[in-house]
Amino acid sequence: MLDDLGSTLLELVAGDVGHPEGISALVIFDPLDEPVLAPRSLVLGVGVVPDAGALVPLLRSLGAHDTVGLVVRAPVALTPQVRAAVQESGVALIGLRRGATWAQLTALIRVLLAEDDIGVTGHESLGGLPSGDLFAVANAVSALLDAPITIEDRSSRVLAFSGRQDEADSSRVETVIGRQVPERYAARLTELGVFRDLYRHQAPVVVRPQDLGPDDAMTVQRVAIAVRAGDEVLGSIWAAMDGEVDAERTQALLDASKLVALHLLRLRASADVQRRLRTDLIATVLEGGTGARDALARLGLSARRLVIVGAGLLAGDDHTHTDLERLGDVLSVHLSATVPSSAVAAVSGTVYGLLPVVVTSGSPEQRAARLAADFVDRVDGNLHAIVAVAPAGSDISGIVHGKAQADRVLRVMREGHTSLRVAQLDDVQTLALLLELRDLAASRDERPGGAIARLMEYDERNNAGLIESLEAWLDALGDVGKAAGNLFIHPNTLRYRLKRVAEVGEIDLTDPEQRFAAMLQLRILAPR
Repeated sequence: MLDDLGSTLLELVAGDVGHPEGISALVIFDPLDEPVLAPRSLVLGVGVVPDAGALVPLLRSLGAHDTVGLVVRAPVALTPQVRAAVQESGVALIGLRRGATWAQLTALIRVLLAEDDIGVTGHESLGGLPSGDLFAVANAVSALLDAPITIEDRSSRVLAFSGRQDEADSSRVETVIGRQVPERYAARLTELGVFRDLYRHQAPVVVRPQDLGPDDAMTVQRVAIAVRAGDEVLGSIWAAMDGEVDAERTQALLDASKLVALHLLRLRASADVQRRLRTDLIATVLEGGTGARDALARLGLSARRLVIVGAGLLAGDDHTHTDLERLGDVLSVHLSATVPSSAVAAVSGTVYGLLPVVVTSGSPEQRAARLAADFVDRVDGNLHAIVAVAPAGSDISGIVHGKAQADRVLRVMREGHTSLRVAQLDDVQTLALLLELRDLAASRDERPGGAIARLMEYDERNNAGLIESLEAWLDALGDVGKAAGNLFIHPNTLRYRLKRVAEVGEIDLTDPEQRFAAMLQLRILAPR
């Protein structure tokens, strides 16, 4: 609960929240009535004064009922007596941030408690409206304000809009059709400081047509108010309505913003729950352990031939966990457009996709590779993605094998051993084997021996560049001119060095077996 709501609504004041048991029930505390508390209940202390006089006896009383936590309005006076009562009772003390409402908190916690039933929450309602139905909310707010409205996020993307948009003007029509405030309007609003005032103050902000210029397409006044949950701004409501924004209209906008905030938070909590559930199911399938078949069935992919794709970001890029989540979301949208029943999730630093084969003709792996190549090209300006494609078959063992194959391919691409951005094992099999041999040698603490050891020791004493020269010559397949050019030295200099390689290393460079042994040691035991 704190992971989902902490940054927005809640802060842990004191106590341990690492218990393996979950929250069993949500209870609203009533000081005039004896509470009926099930074990592991979470108590909402509505109206409880957050000082030692009220908190100490309440915490001790709740501790006797095996209560998991108490939520009170922040700021909380954490005195030594309160801290001692928390430790004695075992009840975690949590603060509800200023600006957040108890109604928001209650609704969202109930959503989190019901996450096992996420598939059957369609009939839940918030504020008398279908939970998360922003278009129903927009129409209700429109009726309340008697004006067409849009609900927008922090990036001015239109999340929902009401009817009666024809009563506004051409700029509103353009916004609704594009589901985004046009860039020229957004830039002008930023210059005027509208967004600054909107997100800084609680009161509505008015934008008059003349503010944007006489030639602009906006002819109806806009009134906007930020949608907040505690200190976090979730988005805004924009109403197209002329006239003065009196106290009645202001109050209506404030009430509407609280309702919209509740639905936006419900959508976000639901999306987080669904993301976690999907991630857990895909991870279970890929691991192939107990419950893998059931997880595959819950994903709707039982008895279907699958292709596995694994996506990641280049190791040299400075990326965060958020970038990986973003990569997973974009890949999910890209694949679902062509293969709607595909399942995608980020697991252990890699984004995996399970793609059911929907076309029996041709190679499904090649088709998946084409989809992956198109995806990499599309996101290249923002994310330097790499994608591995592996066949998986239709049983759990095939999926586990396919996942391992995709991991091998991704490692080759991540570490820069190939310039390919989309690959199958056939494309990089030799490179993958070399990396695995390198791991085996490292686990055994293998060191270069024979000719290579002698050359490395000589180079360390004399800085003669013999190993470097041998590597360049082997890479050039014995072409002295090409190898010398790569080393930026004269061919005669390279010839002299190769003569010294043969003498110092005691190696016959005309013998293919000795050349191969040298090349293998250089690749595995002394990698560049």
